[in-house]
Amino acid sequence: MQASRGEGMSGPVARALACALAPWLEPARVPGRILLAVSGGPDSTALMHAVAEARAEVPVEVATVDHGLRPESAAEARAVAEAAARLGFPHHHLRWDGPRPATSLPAAARAARYRLLAACAAGIGARCVLTAHTRDDQAETVLMRLIAGSGPGGLAGMRPERALGEGVILARPFLGIPKIDLIAWCEARGLPFASDPSNADEAFARARLRRLLPRLAREGLSTERLVRLADRAARDEAALRAAAERACADVVGRKTRECLHLDGAAFAALPEAVAIRVADLVLDQAGGEGPRRLERLERLILDALLPALRAGTPLRRTLRGLLIEAGRDRLVTVRRAPRRRGGGLAAPDPPGASRDTPLGELLGKGGPATYIGAECADGPAASGKGPGA
Repeated sequence: MQASRGEGMSGPVARALACALAPWLEPARVPGRILLAVSGGPDSTALMHAVAEARAEVPVEVATVDHGLRPESAAEARAVAEAAARLGFPHHHLRWDGPRPATSLPAAARAARYRLLAACAAGIGARCVLTAHTRDDQAETVLMRLIAGSGPGGLAGMRPERALGEGVILARPFLGIPKIDLIAWCEARGLPFASDPSNADEAFARARLRRLLPRLAREGLSTERLVRLADRAARDEAALRAAAERACADVVGRKTRECLHLDGAAFAALPEAVAIRVADLVLDQAGGEGPRRLERLERLILDALLPALRAGTPLRRTLRGLLIEAGRDRLVTVRRAPRRRGGGLAAPDPPGASRDTPLGELLGKGGPATYIGAECADGPAASGKGPGA
């Protein structure tokens, strides 16, 4: 009798999963415990069972974030707890309590999810949190950021690993594996998994784009090419970031508790792509607050500061709660912006300067437009899931 698709794929997929997980199950790399983020969907179900099959030498625990946005969420968390118990893994049911925002619910749910996971990891002494984001999640993320006009930092999509909290790493070992392979792997083993109806709810941008992807693939914009774009953008962004870090050491001069001084002439001589990233680093060093929005930073650097430095004209602007001033001597100072009586900044953006459209408003998804950071804030609300995960 001919094997089913799931049975036929089980061997190669099992090897791919084992290979992807192997680096994260080595005690030498991850001293301490590992926490698995398992929602009960096919991706995270495959993650939990593949880790069990790997017979990890490090202690493993499981956490399910229950956002309480669907009636079924509590039962799904209990089902994950029962499956984890059968595998010998302790389980943590993490509930998102408190008021729900009237707008930007997916972004709030996503932030709560990572906050709860970080706190759980810290509480049990886990040094690493594994999620089951797939190649499909990466393609959707890149497409969303492409539509939003992101730079290389955004087009790089989700990173295979990043810092989640103090001493805790978030890792995505399945980022190169197609979702369909994980579904087939679960089906071949008879593993039940939950389905989130919000995945198909076109009130959310990710669901709308998911339906659009097959049509784009017929025109050549396939999942493979979107993922390849992410790899290339990540490579280029890493090189630009390294160049900016080296340049920052040459540009930043005297530092005091009140302000930073920059060599404006040296700053103006930098390539624009490097200058933008140096400015981002400087604003962080100076204690900048709020979202790091590429469009607003571009307006400051490309449209205002660099022209002023090259012409030797004074400039006064604010960004992220900081006051940036350039004098005729081309010395740039960055300090905390003073407050006016009404609570506003003493030096607001000049008249006519438009505000960035947040990524959430642009896409109807919610969340800040963080395009320039090491990792953009706008990742999936869950492993292939919508806000109801």
